[in-house]
Amino acid sequence: MKAKAVRIHGAKDLRLDEFELPEITDDEVLVKVVSDSICMSTYKCATLGEAHKRVHDDVAEHPAICGHEFAGDIVKVGANHADKFKPGMKFTIQPALNYKGTMWSPGYSYEFCGGDATYCILPSEVMECGCLLEYTGEAYYEASLAEPMSCSIGAFNANYHTHMGVYTHDMGIKEGGKLALLAAAGPMGLGAITYALHRDVKPSMVVVGDIDQARLDRAAALFPPEKVKEIDGIDLHFVNTGAVDDPAKALLDLTDGTGYDDVFCYAPVASVVTLCSDILGRDGCLNFFAGPTDNKFSAQINFYDVHYGSTHVMGTTGGNTDDMIESLELTAAGRIDPAVMVTHIGGLDAAAETTLNLPNIPGGKKLIYTHIEMPLIALDELRTRQDEDERYGKLADIVEGNNGLWCLEAEKYLLANW
Repeated sequence: MKAKAVRIHGAKDLRLDEFELPEITDDEVLVKVVSDSICMSTYKCATLGEAHKRVHDDVAEHPAICGHEFAGDIVKVGANHADKFKPGMKFTIQPALNYKGTMWSPGYSYEFCGGDATYCILPSEVMECGCLLEYTGEAYYEASLAEPMSCSIGAFNANYHTHMGVYTHDMGIKEGGKLALLAAAGPMGLGAITYALHRDVKPSMVVVGDIDQARLDRAAALFPPEKVKEIDGIDLHFVNTGAVDDPAKALLDLTDGTGYDDVFCYAPVASVVTLCSDILGRDGCLNFFAGPTDNKFSAQINFYDVHYGSTHVMGTTGGNTDDMIESLELTAAGRIDPAVMVTHIGGLDAAAETTLNLPNIPGGKKLIYTHIEMPLIALDELRTRQDEDERYGKLADIVEGNNGLWCLEAEKYLLANW
């Protein structure tokens, strides 16, 4: 069958191609993709091309479909998986397969599997690794966003703490502890905030630092500190670390000088890493969450504190299948709202340009609907397009009625009318 997809042919070479999908084997599953959210990791992949660890060397001859945060409908199931999956099921996937020690992943490594496509073929290893997940909710975008949410969930679960003289690690962020999220008013940071406030093991304090006041203001509007304190019992603070003379002191003062138990770094910037190190308390865990493109990236951290204060540094990339399932369950229960990450929508025709220019486009997650044509547009700019196309006005009505957030009603209208 014919399919359209944005594929990587080499470094900074993304193309919207139309091509023939082969017939699936008994070990494969054919799916219709409905939504895919664009990840900064895809930008890094597009920038590096075959120099990226997940991209195969012959990508010029066998281009790989981009996008790994996708959801849609199962169309056809190979015989070997017919006992578990059926045509018509909604699905999402966990792209971090960790298959036989490789870094292969949908959206980076496969000629016929990725999210920026109308249709694609899930290879056998997706099912073999238990990474094809049935989705029973209504909104496709929530299933797409389960993957980026799972990255934050995995990071929170991977942090650890120690006890003096005991050689075991207590896994996860510290219950009732002090949590700092730096460079975190962007999409992944917003996902981390909603998760930190509503997971089972909660901190007593969450401090969000960023240097973009507009992003901080939006975050504070989505998570009003007074309301969070009243409902969740958590002290929430938003700090513009670029507007104070001594960011470390400003952040430490909020803890009465004790420092933070868990600190997450959401930007691969040396000064941010150093700031994260400077605010760690005893046995504090620094999670370097944001992956750099520079394989020589380094930053100064305080090794005196590593030795005498038992501070420690780690990094996480992606989540696992259990993290994905937790994300889907928390979303279905209404405990977290991944829509806080979304600021733009667009069609498949906008995916390539959006991916290549992602760092230069303000806001949060860019959500692509693969069966429509639509230029990328910010949710808060929908109203400006209504004079040329009344459908934008209808979408604006829905979004504005939902506190400026994307929602199921908006998705349904989009899919029915574009």
